Amino acid sequence: MAEEIRSRLERFRTAPFDSRFPNQNQTRNCWQNYLDFHRCQKALAAKGADVEPCQWYFRVYKSLCPTEWVATWDGYQEGTFPGKI
Repeated sequence: MAEEIRSRLERFRTAPFDSRFPNQNQTRNCWQNYLDFHRCQKALAAKGADVEPCQWYFRVYKSLCPTEWVATWDGYQEGTFPGKI
């Protein structure tokens, strides 16, 4: 499975179609992948596992989200964060 993930990451260009977010506005998609990335990191780090599979979410949210939003959300993590990570 790890080899499959590595090969997908190497071929990654931009966020693929996600049927949960079929509309043109991809704001929710951006937010969901941002949360999924941090949830994935937290869960795998707690198990002591490799967090490389989480890079998929990282690349997706980096291609969808404006950098200002990400910087703002990163700042919120130290205080009151609006999402459940």
